Amino acid sequence: MDLIERYFKDVNWRYVDHTTGLRPMESFAYDDTFSESVGKEQSENVVRTWIHQHTVILGIHDSRLPYLTDGIKYLTDEVGYNAIVRNSGGLGVVLDQGILNISLIFKGKTEIKIDDAFTLMYILIDAMFEDENVHIDTVEIEHSYCPGKFDLSIDGQKFAGISQRRVKGGIAVQIYLCVEGSGSERAEMMRKFYEIALKGETTKFKYPEIEPDCMASLESLLNQQITVQDVMFKLLHAIKALGGHLTTRELSETEFERFQYYFDRMIKRNQKINEQIEY
Repeated sequence: MDLIERYFKDVNWRYVDHTTGLRPMESFAYDDTFSESVGKEQSENVVRTWIHQHTVILGIHDSRLPYLTDGIKYLTDEVGYNAIVRNSGGLGVVLDQGILNISLIFKGKTEIKIDDAFTLMYILIDAMFEDENVHIDTVEIEHSYCPGKFDLSIDGQKFAGISQRRVKGGIAVQIYLCVEGSGSERAEMMRKFYEIALKGETTKFKYPEIEPDCMASLESLLNQQITVQDVMFKLLHAIKALGGHLTTRELSETEFERFQYYFDRMIKRNQKINEQIEY
């Protein structure tokens, strides 16, 4: 059975719109909550959209940068971005009003391979932009921020990156889509962050050597005005076009309790990082 047949054809997807009003740590707690809920078959599959203001989401490896304190001071004091450490894979990414994040959350433990779960997100994104007469590649853009083999690019310029997290029988595949504004300016900010946080030191982990021109927004790549709201519409249309059914419902009492648990874990994770940083 192919991925479209298994995960979209006549499959219910519960749509959760979190594009306003949430703090970044709440988003990652919600994805863990829904992963557990879907994994225990207490919920249908979930598609969640989320946006956060002026935040850099760091990965675990970023938390080990030798001069992380200085890097975060640059982000907060010079460019006005907060920084938190996420609980899914990858390195630092930029979130702001022009970046749309999408989470696909579905049941799976050993039933679907890691690469197939990433491919499922690619299938959805490709369907969203099938009318734009562009080819979307999935190949690592080495000199982007948060590079990975499932980077999404057009003509060699990256506009999206995908991460994945598995919790209690559920899988959350998360993507950031650089929709509006300048992808290269965001990349320049991350280039300078790593420059300041490394100060030329050699580390066991290889951090990206970012070349800002290898990243761009969809607005630039498609050479047209396109908004986050436009892309959200494309998302819902694509799920239906692939054969899925959209539903909505509020958080259950059990889900609310589990959200509080996962949110507390995110807070504690970031407290540990903050204790290592001398402001």
